[in-house]
Amino acid sequence: MERNYWLLLTSLLFVGCGHSQEKNKFTNYYRQGEQLYIKHCSNCHQPNGTGLGRVYPPLHQSDYMKNNFKAVICLMKNGIDGPLLVNGKEFNQAMPGVPTLTDLEIAEIATYIYNSWEHKRGLVDVAEVSNVLRECTSTLN
Repeated sequence: MERNYWLLLTSLLFVGCGHSQEKNKFTNYYRQGEQLYIKHCSNCHQPNGTGLGRVYPPLHQSDYMKNNFKAVICLMKNGIDGPLLVNGKEFNQAMPGVPTLTDLEIAEIATYIYNSWEHKRGLVDVAEVSNVLRECTSTLN
């Protein structure tokens, strides 16, 4: 009986620590992503994600972001040139990528933008970003 008690207690502690570690990871990604977003993205998309008129599309309430997660990850690194339809409006301003961003930094930015301005995706893990970037890099070559 006593052995079962300790086994249960140990199991609960591991579950509790795992949840706490995941929450801390999300918080760290989100905070770092906010700083990276301000540095690399906010000049065009604005600090509040509303975009800049008909020149740069909004991230706030963006149907493109909602429906094109992999493309958004790819364009952070590789950029995009050509028309882009966002919330029924066409934007046709080239966006340079930031090829110096690491997979982790892209995951942090994605965690920030996909959990701000009414988006609620949760943690965007670096492993998921690495997989997406391998796919989009192979389609570019």
